[in-house]
Amino acid sequence: MKYSKEEKETAKESLSFLKPGDTIYTELLSVSRSGMTRHIKPIVIEDGAPRWIGGYVGKLLDERVDDNGGVVMGGCGMDMGFALVYNLSSVLFPGGFNCLGEGNHCPASDHANGSRDYSKTAPHKSGGYALRHRWL
Repeated sequence: MKYSKEEKETAKESLSFLKPGDTIYTELLSVSRSGMTRHIKPIVIEDGAPRWIGGYVGKLLDERVDDNGGVVMGGCGMDMGFALVYNLSSVLFPGGFNCLGEGNHCPASDHANGSRDYSKTAPHKSGGYALRHRWL
């Protein structure tokens, strides 16, 4: 599905409240019979209440959104909920993000791949790991 540049910019502005280290929860709504397509609803928790962000995420990632707010993800053989959050994070933080620090359990892949520099000024080049993912 192709969304206009304006629609994508509006969606990105609507998701500007997301910061590195925030958790995106995903709910699996359905899987196609072939197993090649999944409908996944992304949710954030704000002030103890769920906030459904599927419409914004779908537009920003140029993916179809079903009537239940699930982003339609094609593919298999990997964690598609993680893929959804990783893709969203990559678009929201294209220049990467600064380390959140060891005490904040920085989600950057750099730490798993050998870098133990948790200083707040250490930049992470990949924005894909800025957001955390959890299944509901």
